[in-house]
Formats: sequence, structure tokens, C-alpha cells
Amino acid sequence: MFAAVYGMTVLGLRAHLIRVEVDVANGLPSFDIVGLPNIAVREARDRVRSAIRNSGYQFPLQRVTVNLAPADLRKEGSGLDLPIAIGILAATGQCQSLSLGQYVFSGELSLEGSLRPVPGVLTMAITLDRENTESSLDRGQIGETLCLIVPPDNLAEARLVTELETHSTGTLAQVVMGVETMEGFEDDILSSTPQPELYKGLNVDWADVHGQQHAKRALEIAAAGGHNVILVGPPGSGKTLLAKAYSGILPQLSEKESIEVTQLYSVCGMLNCNGSLVQYRPFRSPHHTVTKVGIIGGGRNLRPGELSLANHGVLFLDELPEFAREVLECLRQPLEDRELTITRQSGSITYPAHVSVIASMNPCPCGFFGDQGKVCHCTPLQIQNYRGRISGPLLDRFDLHVEVPRLNYSELKNNLDKESSSVVRERVMTARQRQWARLGSVKTNAEMTAKETKEFGKLNPSGESLLQKIFDSQHLSARAHDRILRVARTIADLGGSVDIFPEHLAEAIQFRALDKRL
Repeated sequence: MFAAVYGMTVLGLRAHLIRVEVDVANGLPSFDIVGLPNIAVREARDRVRSAIRNSGYQFPLQRVTVNLAPADLRKEGSGLDLPIAIGILAATGQCQSLSLGQYVFSGELSLEGSLRPVPGVLTMAITLDRENTESSLDRGQIGETLCLIVPPDNLAEARLVTELETHSTGTLAQVVMGVETMEGFEDDILSSTPQPELYKGLNVDWADVHGQQHAKRALEIAAAGGHNVILVGPPGSGKTLLAKAYSGILPQLSEKESIEVTQLYSVCGMLNCNGSLVQYRPFRSPHHTVTKVGIIGGGRNLRPGELSLANHGVLFLDELPEFAREVLECLRQPLEDRELTITRQSGSITYPAHVSVIASMNPCPCGFFGDQGKVCHCTPLQIQNYRGRISGPLLDRFDLHVEVPRLNYSELKNNLDKESSSVVRERVMTARQRQWARLGSVKTNAEMTAKETKEFGKLNPSGESLLQKIFDSQHLSARAHDRILRVARTIADLGGSVDIFPEHLAEAIQFRALDKRL
């Protein structure tokens, strides 16, 4: 007896259609799963056996062989429980449906036969919708339009792809009845209307930050152009508060960005089951004890790390010199290329890394070097070793170096002329719209290529003379040269100027303070 049904597995940000082939033959009772299953898939044998029995069906006391095709593709996760169970019931004649081949099943089974949610359903739905489109154009291998069957908690997430037919029900027995009669699904009972996302992120308004007008200006420029920023100042000067307030002046995600961020969180199982796309830019703040795998991702399942989870948002690295050197050095390539490719023995996966990195550090180990009110007790060698933990190539990738001095009492109590985050966000959005009109899509100035920087960062003769003088005197790198031009282009966009004037360039140059110190 033989039957075949379809399931899906997710590797990275890609979902793969899996043909679950079940053969039930005479012989000593056994249950084997082949086709490169991982531990979670192999353990499906015990879950499926108990779920079938507790749902009122008979598990065959024969030789059961399940093949997951293609056999050379790694299979991960518990989402193949449901298609394996349906395949066994179809092979033994307990599930009879002429249209079984048009369904794709995904879901974890409990021992009592109920369906539990699985991660990555949005990626599955997007891939399945693309498969249906290719099939309708006679380019796919499957001639029928595929329908996705998911657990109840994943239904709203799957229905974010509106063109795909999606159904759900709570138990294995109801799934069997649904595919046989098309009357057992509980779509009308389950909530299928996406609910607005409740933003539970940071709640620091721009007006909550006292003083620090210079740092606020730098962060507004960074938000407008998507630039990386490093904040340097003594303890308690407001570096962390500025970083948290920074996320509030960023514009909301575009539809394309929102889908990409939602996919990442869905793959990691971090998505709320409310059927709504992530609308707010993520803010990730890993502790300085984080490992290299925790930052860039990887591990046995090649999962995304903090860098990818901050995609289209903010990665805040507090106390930057305290991070392990190997952790910081692994950020150099993805910050330049805006993507990260993880290659291990088990495979290779590329994750996006369109992030704005905000880092903070003290000027010395005690934190008071250069402070007017307190005495620094660090030796020059200690200061040099402390700052030397950040390599020159990594520092080069920060567009703005901002000094955050300690506030005096009058600045701390001054409540005049404070702008809210919404006011600053409007200016940031206006500047970004100028960039999108110039560069297309949702590209920012920080993502300009060398060719685009040369084209859109043209200077007049006085500006060229100023940049040449600074470049030669400070011995800047070619990367620092381009980043200064990109920041100057952003400052011009904030001012509504088509051309880059010397004052724009001068302001961009003053934000490279650490170049001359380190």
C-alpha cells in the first residue's frame, strides 16, 4: 500500500516543498523515516503513532517506510508530523480523498492528536503562492493549485498571503474529515481577520532626552540616511537613552520591508499569532557577552542571529569595547555588504543585514577621560589598550563619531524647545523620500554604491578643496572619504538642498572625531 502527500520544510528564509511518500508493506512491525531527517523529524515516529491511535484510527502493525523527497535535502522541524500522519492514513485506506494531492500539510502533532503551531508558516505561504503561479504558467511540476493546511495558531499568519487558499482545524481527525468532505475545517470559527499590531517596543520619546543637541542632530542625520553611529561619552551622559529614542524617529516599515522582517521573526518562532505584519522597525540590544554565533547566526540549524533580527531596524551595541574582538570583527563584512552568508558543513544560507548600528563606549576604562568635572585615573597605556579593542577597519564603518559630554544641572532641568519624536520623524521621512526619488525603491544614502556616491556626492571647487585638506591632514581612508560624502548628502537632503555645499561637508567632517584620536 502506497500514498504520497505534500509537506514543507524551511531552511533559512526559503521553504521547500516536500513529497512525503509512505509505503506500508508486510513484515515485522517497524517505522522508518528516510530522506535526511534531523532529530525533530525522526522523533515524529512516536508523536505520529500516538496521535493516530488517540484520534480513533489504527496504526498499522506492519513495516512502515516514509521517504521525504527530495532525499538529498535536509529536513528540519516538527512541521512534517501532520503530512506523515495523513500519508499513513491514506496508505492504509483510513483517509480517502481523490484531491489529496492538492493539499500541503504543515503542523506539529501532540500525542492526543491536536495540532500545534510551527515556525516559518509565512515563508511557506509565500513559497507556495509562488509555486502556484509557476504551475499556472506551465513551468511547475505540479498541475493543480495547492492549498495550505496549517494549525489554528498559524492560520492568520498564513493568510497574510491573500492569494493563497488556506484552511485550518484543531485536530488530526478534523483534518481527515476536512480533506474528505471539505466540511470539517473551522475557518469560520477561527479568527481570520488580522488584528492591528500592538507595539510593545521602547517608549522613549525624543523630548525625554535633556540637552545633548549635538548628539541629537547626529542621530537625526543617521536616521535620515541610515548611517551607523558610535557615541562616546562618560557614564550617565545619556548614550543609552539616545539610542533608545533613536528608534522612535525612524519611519515605519514599507510593505516590502515589513514582509521581510515578519519572515525572519516567523522563522525564529518569535512572531505573535495575531495575523499582522511587523510594522515597527526592530530594536535589538544584545549583551556584550554574546557569542559570535549569537550575533551573526549559525549553529546546527543555521538560524539568524541578532544582526539579521535587527534587519531594517537598529542594532544597539552598548559598551562596544567590552564585546569579544572576534564578535566585533565578524561584523565588518555584513556592515559593508548589507547581507550575511553563513556557510557550514550542513549548507549555506544568506540572511539580510540592512541595519543601522548604534554603538556606545566610554572614552577610557574609568570613563572620565576628557571630563571637565572629574579626574581620570587611567594611564595613557590603559586608554590606548581600551580603545585599541576596536579595530581601525571596524571604526571606519561608523559614519558618525559623536561625543556625548556629561550634562550640567541647568541643561538637565531645561525644558524649553523640546521636540517630540513625531516632529523629528517627519523631517526624517521627508529626507528619505528625497533619497527614494533619487535612488529608487527604499534605498538610503548609506547604501549607495561607489558609483552612486560619485554621481550624487559631487562637490563644488570650495568643497573639494576642504575635503582634500582634511583627507591629507587626517590620513583618511578611501572608505572614510565615501562615507563623509554620503553623510554630507544626507545633511543636504535634510536641508532640502539639491547640491552639497561646503557647510554640509563641514558638518559631516566634524562627525569623524575618532579618526584623528585613534
